Amino acid sequence: MIKAILSAAAFASLTVAASAADLPRRALPPAPIPVPIFTWTGAYFGINAGYITTTQDTVRTAGVFPGNTGVRTGNRPGALPLPQDGFTGGGQLGYNYQFTPGSGFVVGAEINANYTDLNRTRRVVGQQGGISAYRQSGDFLGTVRGRVGYAFDRVLVYGTGGFAYASVRDQAAFQAPQGDAVFFGSRARVDTGYAAGGGVEYALPTDSFLNVFHSNAVTVKAEALYYNLGRSTLLLPAVGRGQGAYVTRFQNEGVLGRVGLNYKFGS
Repeated sequence: MIKAILSAAAFASLTVAASAADLPRRALPPAPIPVPIFTWTGAYFGINAGYITTTQDTVRTAGVFPGNTGVRTGNRPGALPLPQDGFTGGGQLGYNYQFTPGSGFVVGAEINANYTDLNRTRRVVGQQGGISAYRQSGDFLGTVRGRVGYAFDRVLVYGTGGFAYASVRDQAAFQAPQGDAVFFGSRARVDTGYAAGGGVEYALPTDSFLNVFHSNAVTVKAEALYYNLGRSTLLLPAVGRGQGAYVTRFQNEGVLGRVGLNYKFGS
């Protein structure tokens, strides 16, 4: 009797164990997929285009010798605005470093070279018939600037400032009422100074259709810059029947606004 009971108990235990083995096992939950954290750290290059205009552009003239009285008599303009504006476009190259990925402070440096369509000529007739013509043109503006900003994930707000340089050509010609040239001066040079401004930049998704270079990110930006390249003095010595000389002072200062597209590599 006891053997029968023990045999029945053993058989029941084996049956329960076999049934438990046939039960489906609880699968482990899948490991969470880490969400990539964007960082602005890395090198970049890109293109830009926009609008540029002068802000301080008055040309001032004075006689050198006592006999050069054209400005005092109103035959030559003592001060004449020479505004210029036009298209600007070019490229940039830079590097950013973000201290904390996601949101945080960003520092960097950028160099850019731009074509500028700045060109203006003005002619005025004085009270005694003297014809005065002034011309200033510039076709290049470059900067080497630092950048400091704060990133809100894929949005970067920044300020920027640094060295600026530009190619400039100044020219002035004074004529007698009959049209004969009596004073003339011209000079082409590279002006240097500074630029400062700020902007905002946004990083598009990596799979953006604009990412033709397969970079880590494509960013779009909008920025405004003020530039000041100082003043230059041009000597107008006498030619033809002229006597003595005049001096003319040109200014080179303005602002530009532009949009740009960057391709970022690195992190």
